[in-house]
Amino acid sequence: MRILVFQHVAVEHPGVFRELWSRGGHSLKQIELDEGDRIPDLLPYDLLVVMGGPMDVWQEDIHPWLVPEKAAIHRWVVELRRPYLGICLGHQLLAEALGGKVTMMSRPEVGIAEVELTAIGRQDALLACFDRRFDTFQWHGAEVSRLPQDAVVLASNGACAVQAMRWGPHAYGFQYHCEIVSTTVGDWERIPAYKASLIQALGEEEADRLGDVVARRLPDFRGSAELLSQNLFAVMKDMVATVHK
Repeated sequence: MRILVFQHVAVEHPGVFRELWSRGGHSLKQIELDEGDRIPDLLPYDLLVVMGGPMDVWQEDIHPWLVPEKAAIHRWVVELRRPYLGICLGHQLLAEALGGKVTMMSRPEVGIAEVELTAIGRQDALLACFDRRFDTFQWHGAEVSRLPQDAVVLASNGACAVQAMRWGPHAYGFQYHCEIVSTTVGDWERIPAYKASLIQALGEEEADRLGDVVARRLPDFRGSAELLSQNLFAVMKDMVATVHK
């Protein structure tokens, strides 16, 4: 598979998925939008992956590249109807590009948090073999507050009603971070906006311990990433074959 990745800050990359996908023989093209990289022709690619970032979907005056990015996401999902995977900001951009609404939360959600699959989520092929309830890694202060038309919620919790969603049979968004690796917490807490939300959510003492807490759970999170990746390419196989007929 040929995978196109939109990034919004260098330290929010596909993480563990880079290893898994390279090992699987897939090719990755990473575009750093915040550094001025241009969006390439979309047609040669099979999967669009959009990562997280410290900016918000509505900050087009500060980050003007958000405008062409949303247009590219809309074209990819609605016109080309090809597989899409959005994580955190990429999840929110999917909602915004399709007519949904993203707003600030009353309190950031940062750290390890349990989510629960909805009835629809329990039937979705991308989440096959996941437990009904499972732990995730979170780091966000905004959320999808209104779904796009025809979107469905796949996972939820008390802090954020739309932890995962699907639009059509091919476009998925996850508010939580499936991609984390051993360097994630250390890299992200050096971003001022992330550090502020970390302290607001957890307090100074718990914030200082987050790296150690996450390190102990990395094998579990890697197992979840491997399962998600396996399911993703199983779901994609028939879609891509249809696109390239």
